[in-house]
Amino acid sequence: MSLAATPTVRPGAVLADLLPTVEGGRARALVRDAALVLGGAAFTGLAAQLAVPIPGSPVPVTGQTLAALLVGTALGARRGVASLGLYLLAGLAGVPWFTGGTSGTGATFGYVVGFVLAAGLVGALARRGADRGALRTAGAMALGQLAIYAVGVPWLAVSLHVSLAQAASLGLYPFLIGDALKIALAMGLLPAAWKLVRHKDA
Repeated sequence: MSLAATPTVRPGAVLADLLPTVEGGRARALVRDAALVLGGAAFTGLAAQLAVPIPGSPVPVTGQTLAALLVGTALGARRGVASLGLYLLAGLAGVPWFTGGTSGTGATFGYVVGFVLAAGLVGALARRGADRGALRTAGAMALGQLAIYAVGVPWLAVSLHVSLAQAASLGLYPFLIGDALKIALAMGLLPAAWKLVRHKDA
């Protein structure tokens, strides 16, 4: 299997589209997409093991939120949703790659569902160039975080039999500073990746 040159940056491209194209037709391109989807799920599962407990909260600080947003942005909406959907379904089936090596549903499962929605959202925004500048990246990541909390916090409330306000106190407010740091990291990583691509393409 031979690789062609890295394609020229075009409008509507995401970072994964800039990988060297595979000669041999659509079948091999599908294999490459499948590998990207699996790799994104595995990356999220690995990042989920980086967990720091928060006293008094059942929700730890983990690396999986940033991983899910980066996967969605880099792969685009279609592959991003497929990747995080695979992460979710495999975890439901028993693969121990949710936070702390767990699987199945629990109080924090709503956040995993939110990852799928967030991947689709940030992937769609990336198609519109939202990851090519620092401020636009910050906006896209913030919207992705909101999508995660929009599912995760209500699920937490139902699971723990508490009010939405109490769930927000347990599973949203303690994480805002960490979320800001993750957004700042993405603001550096994603535009830098695009600058590197443009430099190579020049």
